[in-house]
Amino acid sequence: MKIFTGSILAVLLVTSTLAQAGVVVGGTRLIYDGSKKESSLSVSNPDKVSYLVQSWVNTTTGGAEKAPFMVTPPLFRLDGGQQNVLRVVRAGGNLPNDRESLYWMNIKAIPSAEVSSNQNTLQIAVKNRIKLIFRPTGLKGVPEDVADKLTWQRSGDSLLITNPTPFYMNFMQISVAGKEVKNVTYVAPQSTAKFALPAGVSGGSVSWKIISDYGAVGPEHKGSL
Repeated sequence: MKIFTGSILAVLLVTSTLAQAGVVVGGTRLIYDGSKKESSLSVSNPDKVSYLVQSWVNTTTGGAEKAPFMVTPPLFRLDGGQQNVLRVVRAGGNLPNDRESLYWMNIKAIPSAEVSSNQNTLQIAVKNRIKLIFRPTGLKGVPEDVADKLTWQRSGDSLLITNPTPFYMNFMQISVAGKEVKNVTYVAPQSTAKFALPAGVSGGSVSWKIISDYGAVGPEHKGSL
């Protein structure tokens, strides 16, 4: 029984590794320029196995509300060594024109499997989820230009961040008094976010780095708490 269980685990690990090595998404985020009719993202398959690729956009709340974006093609076969382009088109929606809006873009890949009457096969669908940020017409610049506008306060055992800018600030790192703040994500435009302070830290200098439109880590910014 132990050998059988170990064999199943080995198959799961190998199959998962192969699936993750297959479809490659050409970006860690997609910035949709509101002045353009569409935005695009490449998807490639360097593997020898074909994949069925399904793509869609949903809201960050995870509710029944439908996101005002369509992805074409929504479902297609991607053979080994091939590449395709996903086109995202806005389909209505009353979005703010003075700040960015955030959605999730999902790309799910299901590997093909050879049909065999003598062997059971296991297919693992791998889903990539990246940020889709809609930047309305009229917003000038990029988040890095105004990342130093963030303000920092202590609220009990938490770090309170206020973002007066129209951009989403996606954090790569935040440190207070030389200690790293864990599980940081982002602060929405013209909003606040709260993260737990490191143990034993009540104040001091604050440093932070944000992630750029292209997924790169920006320069370090400094402030005080």
